[in-house]
Amino acid sequence: MRMYKFSGCVAVLLTTGLQALGQTSESSRGFTWYERFEGSVNTLGAVTRLDSTVGYNFDSHFSVAGGVPVYFVRPSSSTTAATGTHSFSGIGNAYGQFQLTLANPVVDFASTITVTAPTGDEAIGLSTGHVTVDWSNYFERTFSRLTPFGDIGFSNSISDTAFFIRPYETYGSIAHWQAGARYRLVHSVSAAGSFYGVEPLGEQTLVSRLSGVFGSGNVATGPDLTRDHGLSAWAEIGSGSHVSFYGGYTHSTKFSLDTVFFGVGVSMGKVLRHWGI
Repeated sequence: MRMYKFSGCVAVLLTTGLQALGQTSESSRGFTWYERFEGSVNTLGAVTRLDSTVGYNFDSHFSVAGGVPVYFVRPSSSTTAATGTHSFSGIGNAYGQFQLTLANPVVDFASTITVTAPTGDEAIGLSTGHVTVDWSNYFERTFSRLTPFGDIGFSNSISDTAFFIRPYETYGSIAHWQAGARYRLVHSVSAAGSFYGVEPLGEQTLVSRLSGVFGSGNVATGPDLTRDHGLSAWAEIGSGSHVSFYGGYTHSTKFSLDTVFFGVGVSMGKVLRHWGI
C-alpha cells in the first residue's frame, strides 16, 4: 500500500478534524496545508463548512495538524416556518490533532487523537462550551482494486464527518464505529459504501443549530439523544492529486433523515510546490 493513498483514506474516515475525502499526505516530512469546502443538505436545510488545516509531518509515521472551521447554516423554508430559525454563519471549534500511521502488507493502521477548544458560539449551536477529545483507530487492507476498512473510537462529542455535517453539537461520552469498503473504478475515480454507528455512554447534551428541531429550544439533555446508526454511499474523483471532489448520500435511521453530501479539497502544499514556491 502506498503511504500517500493510506494517509488520504485515514484523513477521510477518522472523523477527527481532517474530515474530508481525498485528504492526502503532502510529503514525508515538512509542513502541510489543506483547504476544504463541504456540505450536507436534507429536509432540515443545508449546513456547509469551510475548513483550513495546517500541519507538520515529522516523518511518514507521525504528524500534527490544526485548524478552525467556519460554518454556514441555511434552514429549509419548512424549518424556518416551524422554528423561526434563520440563516447564519460563524466560527466553529478550533482543533488540534496528533496522528500515528503505520502501513504494512498485513493491515494499514492509523491512530488519531483530536482535541477541540470551545471557540464556537454555543447560543447558535456551533459549540457545547466544553473542550472535547476524540481517540479514533482506523484499519484497512487492499486486495487489488477493493479496500475494506474499519474505524472505531471513543469521544466526549460526536464529530462531523465528510458524510454528515450534523445540524447539532453534542457533549457526553460516546463510542463510534464505521465499516465498509471502497472500489477503485479507474486510476483517479473510486466508489465506496459504509455503515456507521454512534452509541452513547451516559448522559448526553445536544446543542442544535436549528432551534426547536431536536428539543423545545436549542439545548436538550438525556441518556439516548446521540444514539444513531446509518449508511453512506459515495464517489470520489482525484484522490491523491492536488484537487479532489466527492459526493454521496447518507441515511440516518435514528432521525429518519436522508442527506446528500458533497465536497472539494485542495492540497495547497502540493499546489505551491508544483508552482515552485
